[in-house]
Amino acid sequence: MRQALLPLLAEGSKVINGVVSVVRAGVYWTYFVGVQPVFRHEQSDRGSFRMFTAQLVCQGACRQMDIVRAFGVSPISVKRAVKRYRQEGVAGFYRSRKGRGGGVLKAAVLGQAQELLDRGRSRSEVAAELEIKPDTLRKAINQGRLREGKWAGTRKASDQSERSREDAAAGGEMGTACTRPGERMLCALGMLEGAPTRFEACRDVSFGGVLCALPALALNGLFRHLESCFQELRGYYRVVQVITLLADMALCRIKTAEQLQYHPPGELGKLRGLDRVPEVRTLRLKLKEMSRGKAPEKWAGLLSRDWMEQDPESAGVLYVDGHVRVYHGSRTELPRRYVSRDRLCLRGTTDYWVNDALGRPFFVVEKPADPGLLAVLEKEIVPRLLGEVPGQPSRRELEENPERPRFLLVFDRQGCSPGFFKRMWRDHRIACLTYHKYPGDPWPAEQFQETALAMPGGETVTLKLAERGTRIGSGKDCLWVREVRKLSKGGHQTSLITTAYEDPGQRIAAWMFSRRAQENFFRYMMQDFAIDLLAEYRTEGFHDPPQVVNPAWRELEREHRSLNSRLTTVRARYANLTLHPELKPEDVEDWKKAQAESVEEIEQLEHALDQVKSKKKGTSRHLRWDELPESERFQQLAPSRKRLMDTVKLVAYRAETAMAAIVREELAREDDARALIRDLCRSPADIMPDPDSGLLRVYVHHMSNPRFNRAIEHLIGTLNGAEITYPGTRLQLVYALGHPPEN
Repeated sequence: MRQALLPLLAEGSKVINGVVSVVRAGVYWTYFVGVQPVFRHEQSDRGSFRMFTAQLVCQGACRQMDIVRAFGVSPISVKRAVKRYRQEGVAGFYRSRKGRGGGVLKAAVLGQAQELLDRGRSRSEVAAELEIKPDTLRKAINQGRLREGKWAGTRKASDQSERSREDAAAGGEMGTACTRPGERMLCALGMLEGAPTRFEACRDVSFGGVLCALPALALNGLFRHLESCFQELRGYYRVVQVITLLADMALCRIKTAEQLQYHPPGELGKLRGLDRVPEVRTLRLKLKEMSRGKAPEKWAGLLSRDWMEQDPESAGVLYVDGHVRVYHGSRTELPRRYVSRDRLCLRGTTDYWVNDALGRPFFVVEKPADPGLLAVLEKEIVPRLLGEVPGQPSRRELEENPERPRFLLVFDRQGCSPGFFKRMWRDHRIACLTYHKYPGDPWPAEQFQETALAMPGGETVTLKLAERGTRIGSGKDCLWVREVRKLSKGGHQTSLITTAYEDPGQRIAAWMFSRRAQENFFRYMMQDFAIDLLAEYRTEGFHDPPQVVNPAWRELEREHRSLNSRLTTVRARYANLTLHPELKPEDVEDWKKAQAESVEEIEQLEHALDQVKSKKKGTSRHLRWDELPESERFQQLAPSRKRLMDTVKLVAYRAETAMAAIVREELAREDDARALIRDLCRSPADIMPDPDSGLLRVYVHHMSNPRFNRAIEHLIGTLNGAEITYPGTRLQLVYALGHPPEN
């Protein structure tokens, strides 16, 4: 039941009905419900008038006829307003009317054009950068929709002090270095889809040398498949800008998003044609948005396929090894696994990497619950490689040559399994190469010969090698393989076994001893690219529960090992008492007593060991994760953001490797190559855009000595030959060593 209201009206008001009235004061109309004002608008604001009167009608505060009588408007106009309110709501009264004028220069484009004009750009430069006709821009200026700024004809490049003052001054309004407030407002209102990439003339930009890596990043696929894998981000920063920032952070050794706050955001922004880079919180939100679903995994898979197709010869020999990422957090109790570099069993996640002979990575498989190298190879890596490795022989070619494999897998002695070797060759014609876990007796030293090996990296080494045919395994797993041994100076023989029947022994040895490239890759990525650091702290359950070690079986195994060790010790003590009975007469009784105690302890330990063995036989070694007791279940570290970060770091590593190979051609010491590329990425540079010529000139500052300058000049010649255009612009990158000419 509706509550009755007293007909109280404001003094001097015009009555709409018994409850609602309106008072005109100057140029404003104020609406009252009783004596309480509820809305106000200017007399000339017809949109607000129609909106509020329609709202009164729709809410039952008055009738349409009351509005017609009170204001003298036509009934049809009130009906139209009510219809619009019901269909479109309040926003329907404030939308700009559609018209023919300004069809090209929408609000977003107008904002960009006005900002360019305010910065002193000419009409032709603005029209070219925004891809509009000069006449369209001229008409907008003549109609007053744009104001033309003063243009000095030449733009003076800003130095770091000037940019620092501008960035600090902008901090009082929108934030440090937010010098493009118009574009930021348009992006916040949804009127502009991401910030445009627009470079300014700047001198001594921090980390400016990292722009030299952009051609290598582009050629290694950093900007490929982004549109098909990621949805465009909402707001000021776009996907390509975030991806470029992550790659530059990796090359400049800014290892985490948190470390970004210790570097000037405006300087890093100038490298991307922006006013500043996102702050830490914003970057985390962008990474979270990009990591939804399977987007990072899909992008990594497409890039891996591209890398293999670019170099089919390298993809024919693949190195697989596991790397443990140790977890020191407390959010979950990950299973323990042996970490060889620390010689300890630590909690963590095992990543299985697939690289080529030079250590360049193709992809990685993460296993929070590690089933072992052979299981991961057989169930996940090999099926993927069968579909992705290019240049595999056809079925007819395999039938014509029974010794020809599809490709070769190289791994450490953890994968030394005759059964696995046999299944790979019989089912897929995949050759395997590893160290022989049980090599047997040494071979005669006279069988070894000095052999020159051409290593995949280009160097040549000389080793003493010998080769034989060997049978490994027994029963149904019995297999005939090739065995190659290396004789070291100390007389130790390193044994290699393989099912690569077609290739010569020296080539097999070169492939096997190139495994150090993958081990160096792990060490380098840990130290310089921080692949072991957490990208986020979130954990989640398993969508496909894996097989894990039964905690009860693990406890019985621990008890079994402990009892067996104690039993061995006691048996040795008893044997010592039995074999050395030379005693003095007064010590005989003590000897008999010690012997009897040892026998009794042996019997107790044997009985306890038999019980543990019996329990182990009745206990399953493995369980599904969801079959574990609730107290024993663990979560996996959220993988999506880590996959995205790892993929960007892989591209950055491959780009750095490519640049290091170029500068190595001019260096006497090849080991200086990567250090020089690191210094180049962190060195300052001058950025000089030239829109009239369509060029973005980057002047890299001189290195520390002349020989490094010569190597960088050699690199710059190769980079300029690539003719790479900066993403999001039509500016071709042109590099030079030194400083730009004075105006």
